Amino acid sequence: MKKWWLALVGILTYIIGVGLYFSNRIMYMKKKEDAFIQNREITAKRLIREDFDNLPKTDIWVSSPSGYSLKCLFVEPHDTNKWVVISHGVTENKVNSIKYMNIFLKRGFNTIIYDHRRHGDSGGKTSSYGHYEKLDLKAVIDELKRRKGPDLTIGIHGESMGAATLLLYAGMLEDGADFYIADCPFSNFEDQIQHQLKAEIPIPSWTVFPLGRMFIKLRDGYWTNEVSPIEYIKNIRSPVLFIHSEQDTFIPVSMTIELYAAKEGPKQLYIAKKGAHAQSYNENPQEYEAQIDQFLETCLKSS
Repeated sequence: MKKWWLALVGILTYIIGVGLYFSNRIMYMKKKEDAFIQNREITAKRLIREDFDNLPKTDIWVSSPSGYSLKCLFVEPHDTNKWVVISHGVTENKVNSIKYMNIFLKRGFNTIIYDHRRHGDSGGKTSSYGHYEKLDLKAVIDELKRRKGPDLTIGIHGESMGAATLLLYAGMLEDGADFYIADCPFSNFEDQIQHQLKAEIPIPSWTVFPLGRMFIKLRDGYWTNEVSPIEYIKNIRSPVLFIHSEQDTFIPVSMTIELYAAKEGPKQLYIAKKGAHAQSYNENPQEYEAQIDQFLETCLKSS
């Protein structure tokens, strides 16, 4: 009897321990410090503080349907109805979006940069890799339309989690933008998690993954297989520019190739030769901007 009791305690301890560790790693992935992000961007000259400070911009707080506020900056130097919303990756904040913002400002767009839930100045306690973030993105787009009217040309640019978020948003029968630029998205969150597990732990993923996904459902309210851009991509009719780097080991380039193949209608693919994860622009800025120019010329001319 005692051995049976000890075995049961051991099993429960393993289940709870693995489940909490796994779900904590997903829900509370360690963020970069805000000061680190700002200093990194300034040092790399992707953020020129004086130029940014002189831009006409407005702080806007947007209510999330999940019950917190999202910190947005509406950057509006142009008298135009053309807008691009920038969706950053996990562990980053809206300062990381400034380099992409500048691309579109130079091309006559106004922009919105904002902090995802649990990042920067926004509220929210967990990261869900697009599951709840897609609804926050919808709230930002809806606020833009409410303030500026329905007659807008809207693009969305996203990096990593932000790219997965925009694909989920576009594919939930919303398709509320005129074009999308998805930089290094994952195609399926569960495949991405298991890819990372293989790289990080020396035991088979099946020994931890089922427990982890169950604990995420219990603690954060969704199943990880619900976060699957590849399942949503068939609903997107607006043009999509897919971007990835060949050297990305965090999210494999094969995921973007899979998404590109599944997308019906207007699309473009750019695979950068240099750059680790989310570094395609930093390592190949001229090529990156040339691809955007080609994409914009094609998709806006046909719209």
